[in-house]
Amino acid sequence: MFDLVIVANRLPVDRIKLPDGSNGWRTSPGGLVTAIEPVMRSNHGVWIGWPGGTDGDEELFSADGLDLAPMSMSAEEIELFYEGFSNGCLWPLYHDVVVKPEFHREWWDSYVSVNRRFAEKAASLAAEGATVWVQDYQLQLVPQMLRDLRPDLRIGFYLHIPFPPAELFQQLPWRRQILEGLLGADLVGFQLPGAAQNFVRLVRQRVGHKTHRDLVYLPDGRTVRAAAFPISIDAKGFEDMARDPEVESRAEEIREALGSPRTVFLGVDRLDYTKGIFARLRAFSEVMKEGHFGVEDAVFVQVAVPSREQVEEYRILRDEIERLVGRINGDLGEIGRPAIHYLHSSYPRAEMAALYRMADIMVVTPYRDGMNLVAKEYVATRFENDGALVLSEFAGAAEELRQAYLVNPHDINGMKQALRDAYDASPKESSKRMKAMRKTVTQNDVKAWADSFLLALSQVGTHEKEPRPTA
Repeated sequence: MFDLVIVANRLPVDRIKLPDGSNGWRTSPGGLVTAIEPVMRSNHGVWIGWPGGTDGDEELFSADGLDLAPMSMSAEEIELFYEGFSNGCLWPLYHDVVVKPEFHREWWDSYVSVNRRFAEKAASLAAEGATVWVQDYQLQLVPQMLRDLRPDLRIGFYLHIPFPPAELFQQLPWRRQILEGLLGADLVGFQLPGAAQNFVRLVRQRVGHKTHRDLVYLPDGRTVRAAAFPISIDAKGFEDMARDPEVESRAEEIREALGSPRTVFLGVDRLDYTKGIFARLRAFSEVMKEGHFGVEDAVFVQVAVPSREQVEEYRILRDEIERLVGRINGDLGEIGRPAIHYLHSSYPRAEMAALYRMADIMVVTPYRDGMNLVAKEYVATRFENDGALVLSEFAGAAEELRQAYLVNPHDINGMKQALRDAYDASPKESSKRMKAMRKTVTQNDVKAWADSFLLALSQVGTHEKEPRPTA
């Protein structure tokens, strides 16, 4: 039995083939693993999650000293629960309906079923009075299901993506069930204060519980707190990697391969319709077409990490972006000097650090993002306090990185102006902005995020003042 149980859609490891042909496991790169790994080690923890694929093995195992509990997923569950309800319904709904969400009853039935299996697994592995920390939008029913099974547990939930305003959330046919599922937690964490406020308001309006500020008062006497805990990155790890001589050498090599232009713009995103890649490339091309700079002066490198390629909307998006890149390079490129280098691939962390070091201007312009850790990763690698960040107002990171060139990604002219401003900025101006952003990212790293959430979770219900709830 375990004192700390992490419940997430995915395990923190990827399956790999070892040299002898057998299967092995490699720790996934990512801030969540970095943050939670030391907490798990010091608290006798286990991580429950899906390893990918349809392997039915659910035996506990260890990888790099971490205890892991795999959850199986059938092909039908991958289609209905994961690709369907999680990514065809919740993902677009929670990202401001950038595309229209679909509401299918069979998707919902699968979501309920899979959430129940995760809750039952957590209940079976948690020690008496253990802490269970549930992660993200795929598992929003787990807290209440787990509460029903194990009322002795202290349960936290954290949503890594945005939580929508009432006007959008109310479209969901199962809105009350989702809210009641989340209320099984003692602490519900969000990226931004506005998301926490949306949740409390919806609970008051749709479920009818009394609330006061960030607290929800349940009829059984339990108190649920909803609050913001902005997630971050392993800032020191990224800076150390950026300082590595091999990474520095690789950054210079990439820049030379690009033709050593004066300025390199960089975009790094999952290939997703929420990321605003099409509008960003269009804005860059118009600035170049208008003569503000030419291909000998500037180049745009866009990394588009493959994502959900079996989903029709994503295949359409990829085709649209690739056609746009071809048209821009045909119109504005020269022999040996394309205006845009488009890379539809994923890269290891060291290569990403080299790309960040190589780039003069990072362009992060999603239509909606819970946080966007790429923006923070770029800042962490700029240990010389150089470079510039063009950042969407609608990324959670904009709340903290106020010294970035903030843009409305729906405003092409505004984005063009921000690209020009970043391009024309003096070294002194760029250094001043970057220094301030680096201080923010360094002080509020991923360890501070995990520590603050778990501390708040341990304190929920222990020192609330006399409530003045509103009906």
